[in-house]
Amino acid sequence: MVLGLVLLVGLVSALATWVAASLLGFLAPSATPSAVTAVAVLVVLVLAILAGIRVFGSAVRPLGEIASATDRLADGEPGVRVRVRGPRPVRSLASSFNTMAERLDRSRDERRAMLADVTHELRTPITVVQGGLEAMLDGVHPYDEDHVAPLLAETAVMGRLLDDLRTLSLADVGALTLHREAADLAGLTRETAAVQGTLAAAKGIALTVTGDERLVTNLDPVRYREIVTNLVANALRHTPSGGRVEVDVRAVDDDALLTVLDTGEGIPPDDLPRVFDRYQRHADTGGTGLGLAIVRDLAEAHGGSVTAESDGVPGNGATFRVRLPLRD
Repeated sequence: MVLGLVLLVGLVSALATWVAASLLGFLAPSATPSAVTAVAVLVVLVLAILAGIRVFGSAVRPLGEIASATDRLADGEPGVRVRVRGPRPVRSLASSFNTMAERLDRSRDERRAMLADVTHELRTPITVVQGGLEAMLDGVHPYDEDHVAPLLAETAVMGRLLDDLRTLSLADVGALTLHREAADLAGLTRETAAVQGTLAAAKGIALTVTGDERLVTNLDPVRYREIVTNLVANALRHTPSGGRVEVDVRAVDDDALLTVLDTGEGIPPDDLPRVFDRYQRHADTGGTGLGLAIVRDLAEAHGGSVTAESDGVPGNGATFRVRLPLRD
C-alpha cells in the first residue's frame, strides 16, 4: 500500500512537471519528447519517489515502533514508552500512547500498593485475635469479658475494612446501588455527628453542627451517613486536643452543601491533589486511608462532588465540601 502511494506521488509529480514545461514553452504540446526532456522527467520522477519514501517512512517507522510497544505493553512489560516523532497525527498518537502507558503503570503500582496495605491492615487484627485466643486456650488469660471484648473489637476493625473495600470495588465497576428515599439531611447530619461526639469529647475537641434546621431531599440515607461519618472521623483524626471540628449543612442554590472544617494539621500542598486517592494517609494518624476515597465515590454516585481546601499550615486545618443535588 505504501509503495503504491509513493508511485502515485511520483507519477503525479512527473505529470505536473510535464504540464508545467508545456505551459512555459519549454515543451510544445505536439512536440515529441526529447532525450533531455525524458531525462528531466525521469529525474523528477526519481526525486519524487525518494521524497515520498522519506515522507512515508517518517510516518511508517514511528507507527511500527508504536505497534511494537503496544505488544510489549499487552504482555505486561512496565515502563514502555515511545519517541514522539513523525508527522503531527503520528506525534499525537505517540503522545496518547505514552499517556495511556503512564496511567497503566500508575494503576499497576496502585494495585500492588493496595494489596500490600490491605495485607498490612488485616495482619494486625488477625495477629491480635490469634494471640488472644491462644493465650486463653493455654490458660494464660481467663476466658472473660475483659479479654474477649478486645478481640471482638479487632474483628470489627476487619469488618469495617472489608466493607470499605467492597464499597470501593462496587463503585469501580459502576455497581454501587443507591436506595433513594426522601430524607432530612439536616437531621441525618446531626444524628451522625452526634455518634462521633464521645470520641471528640475524649480527645478534647469541640464538635459543632450548624446549618438549616430541615433539608429534605431524595438520596440514600445510609450512604449519606457514610459520607458524614468518614469526613468527621477524618477531621477528628487530624485535629489535636483543644481544636474544633465544625459541620454545616444547608441549601445553596439547587444543591445541598455539606461542609466539614477542622483546625488540625492541614494538608500539605503536594498531597492536596491526591487527598481522595486510596490509602493516602499519614503513618502516625491511623485509619485505612480509604475513607476519603469512599466519600468521593459516594458523592459522585449521587450526582454530586467533593472538594478539599487547605493551605497546609498547622492549625488552619482543612475544609471539605460535598455538594449533592436537591431532588424531589
